[in-house]
Amino acid sequence: MTVFSKIISGEIPSYKIAEDDKFFAFLDIFPLREGHTLVIPKTETDKFFDLDNNYLSSMLVFAKPIAKAIEKAFDCNRCGLAVAGLEVPHAHLHLVPISTIADLEFSRGKIKLSPGELKAAQQKILQNL
Repeated sequence: MTVFSKIISGEIPSYKIAEDDKFFAFLDIFPLREGHTLVIPKTETDKFFDLDNNYLSSMLVFAKPIAKAIEKAFDCNRCGLAVAGLEVPHAHLHLVPISTIADLEFSRGKIKLSPGELKAAQQKILQNL
Protein backbone atom coordinates (compact mmCIF):
# COMPACT_ATOMS: atom_id res chain seq x y z
CA MET A 1 0.00 0.00 0.00
CA THR A 2 1.49 3.35 -1.03
CA VAL A 3 1.55 6.44 1.15
CA PHE A 4 -1.05 7.91 -1.22
CA SER A 5 -3.37 4.93 -0.69
CA LYS A 6 -3.00 5.49 3.06
CA ILE A 7 -4.00 9.14 2.54
CA ILE A 8 -7.05 8.08 0.50
CA SER A 9 -8.12 5.63 3.23
CA GLY A 10 -7.66 8.28 5.94
CA GLU A 11 -4.89 6.31 7.62
CA ILE A 12 -2.62 9.32 7.04
CA PRO A 13 -4.23 12.76 7.46
CA SER A 14 -4.23 15.22 4.57
CA TYR A 15 -5.44 18.66 3.55
CA LYS A 16 -8.15 17.36 1.24
CA ILE A 17 -9.27 19.55 -1.65
CA ALA A 18 -11.67 17.25 -3.54
CA GLU A 19 -12.69 13.63 -3.91
CA ASP A 20 -14.95 11.48 -6.06
CA ASP A 21 -15.24 7.75 -6.71
CA LYS A 22 -12.06 7.66 -8.86
CA PHE A 23 -9.79 10.49 -7.64
CA PHE A 24 -8.52 12.31 -4.58
CA ALA A 25 -6.88 15.76 -4.46
CA PHE A 26 -4.92 17.15 -1.52
CA LEU A 27 -2.24 19.70 -0.74
CA ASP A 28 1.38 18.66 -1.14
CA ILE A 29 2.91 19.08 2.34
CA PHE A 30 6.31 19.68 0.70
CA PRO A 31 5.16 22.19 -1.93
CA LEU A 32 7.01 24.02 -4.64
CA ARG A 33 4.68 26.96 -3.95
CA GLU A 34 1.79 27.62 -1.61
CA GLY A 35 -1.30 25.93 -3.05
CA HIS A 36 0.62 23.05 -4.69
CA THR A 37 -1.97 20.29 -4.97
CA LEU A 38 -1.68 16.62 -5.91
CA VAL A 39 -4.38 14.77 -7.85
CA ILE A 40 -4.18 11.00 -7.54
CA PRO A 41 -6.20 8.06 -8.81
CA LYS A 42 -7.76 5.83 -6.19
CA THR A 43 -6.30 2.87 -8.00
CA GLU A 44 -2.68 2.03 -7.24
CA THR A 45 -0.87 2.45 -10.54
CA ASP A 46 2.82 3.32 -10.45
CA LYS A 47 3.25 5.13 -13.78
CA PHE A 48 0.93 7.92 -14.88
CA PHE A 49 0.76 6.77 -18.50
CA ASP A 50 -0.07 3.20 -17.47
CA LEU A 51 -3.56 4.48 -16.60
CA ASP A 52 -6.02 3.71 -19.38
CA ASN A 53 -7.11 6.50 -21.72
CA ASN A 54 -10.56 6.99 -20.19
CA TYR A 55 -9.09 7.19 -16.70
CA LEU A 56 -6.46 9.71 -17.84
CA SER A 57 -9.02 11.96 -19.51
CA SER A 58 -11.31 11.73 -16.47
CA MET A 59 -8.39 12.73 -14.25
CA LEU A 60 -7.89 15.95 -16.19
CA VAL A 61 -11.62 16.73 -16.07
CA PHE A 62 -11.53 16.15 -12.28
CA ALA A 63 -8.46 18.42 -11.98
CA LYS A 64 -9.84 21.29 -14.08
CA PRO A 65 -12.03 23.03 -11.44
CA ILE A 66 -9.26 22.58 -8.87
CA ALA A 67 -6.76 24.26 -11.22
CA LYS A 68 -9.20 27.12 -11.80
CA ALA A 69 -9.67 27.51 -8.03
CA ILE A 70 -5.88 27.57 -7.51
CA GLU A 71 -5.57 30.34 -10.12
CA LYS A 72 -8.18 32.41 -8.28
CA ALA A 73 -6.80 31.70 -4.80
CA PHE A 74 -3.12 32.56 -5.36
CA ASP A 75 -1.13 35.32 -7.02
CA CYS A 76 0.00 33.55 -10.19
CA ASN A 77 -0.22 33.70 -13.97
CA ARG A 78 -1.71 30.22 -14.24
CA CYS A 79 -1.88 26.78 -12.71
CA GLY A 80 0.97 24.67 -14.04
CA LEU A 81 0.77 20.93 -14.50
CA ALA A 82 3.55 18.43 -13.96
CA VAL A 83 3.91 14.68 -13.92
CA ALA A 84 7.14 13.39 -12.42
CA GLY A 85 6.24 10.32 -10.40
CA LEU A 86 9.63 9.63 -8.91
CA GLU A 87 9.03 10.19 -5.19
CA VAL A 88 5.94 8.00 -4.68
CA PRO A 89 5.20 4.91 -6.79
CA HIS A 90 1.58 5.97 -7.31
CA ALA A 91 0.51 7.96 -10.39
CA HIS A 92 -0.10 11.61 -9.58
CA LEU A 93 -0.55 15.00 -11.18
CA HIS A 94 0.95 18.16 -9.67
CA LEU A 95 -1.12 21.37 -9.86
CA VAL A 96 1.10 24.32 -9.00
CA PRO A 97 0.34 28.05 -9.07
CA ILE A 98 3.08 29.47 -11.30
CA SER A 99 4.23 32.83 -12.58
CA THR A 100 7.39 31.58 -14.32
CA ILE A 101 8.60 28.21 -15.56
CA ALA A 102 11.07 28.16 -12.65
CA ASP A 103 8.11 27.73 -10.31
CA LEU A 104 7.81 24.15 -11.65
CA GLU A 105 11.46 23.31 -11.00
CA PHE A 106 11.45 20.22 -8.77
CA SER A 107 15.21 20.24 -8.18
CA ARG A 108 15.12 23.54 -6.30
CA GLY A 109 14.28 23.65 -2.62
CA LYS A 110 10.69 23.16 -1.60
CA ILE A 111 9.07 25.61 0.76
CA LYS A 112 8.23 24.80 4.37
CA LEU A 113 4.70 25.68 5.46
CA SER A 114 3.30 25.35 8.95
CA PRO A 115 0.11 23.36 9.54
CA GLY A 116 -1.71 26.69 9.90
CA GLU A 117 -0.38 27.91 6.56
CA LEU A 118 -1.38 24.64 4.88
CA LYS A 119 -4.88 24.90 6.38
CA ALA A 120 -5.14 28.50 5.13
CA ALA A 121 -4.05 27.44 1.61
CA GLN A 122 -6.61 24.63 1.69
CA GLN A 123 -9.35 27.09 2.66
CA LYS A 124 -8.35 29.52 -0.12
CA ILE A 125 -8.72 26.78 -2.71
CA LEU A 126 -11.96 25.43 -1.25
CA GLN A 127 -13.50 28.91 -1.20
CA ASN A 128 -12.82 29.21 -4.94
CA LEU A 129 -13.87 25.69 -5.88
